[in-house]
Amino acid sequence: MIHTLASACRRIALALQAGVLAILLFSSAAPAGASLLHLAGPEPGGLGVSRGHLSDCPTPSHCARENWRVEDPGAALDQLLPALLAIEGVDLVESGPLYLRATATSRLFGFVDDVELHADPEAGVIEARSASRLGDSDLGVNARRLARLRSALPAS
Repeated sequence: MIHTLASACRRIALALQAGVLAILLFSSAAPAGASLLHLAGPEPGGLGVSRGHLSDCPTPSHCARENWRVEDPGAALDQLLPALLAIEGVDLVESGPLYLRATATSRLFGFVDDVELHADPEAGVIEARSASRLGDSDLGVNARRLARLRSALPAS
């Protein structure tokens, strides 16, 4: 009987510890940009503009890439900067007259995605690319991020 009671007490103590840990980890006391883990992964090669264009996606399961036809790509890129920075977890890494690069860090696990925008005045487009550094699937996060950015542009 004492063994059973001690075993029950240990189970209760473990359950209480797990509950306290969950409350601490998921409480809103942490800063908005904080995450449980920081699964950044290495910065991938192939970022930036090469031969006048952003890289293609290696696979659509964790990367999204689109071209948006706009009247003035430079002005459109200027419009996209505040929309990009308004996305939770986004940090600007590089900014130029025709190119923006940022990282987007997920709140819970700290997964890092690379977001790139390139204004191509000759073609009249904004090239947009968002790719996860880690994992086999992004569950549509990168495509939704690009859709949100696209919605910040006026209809053309």
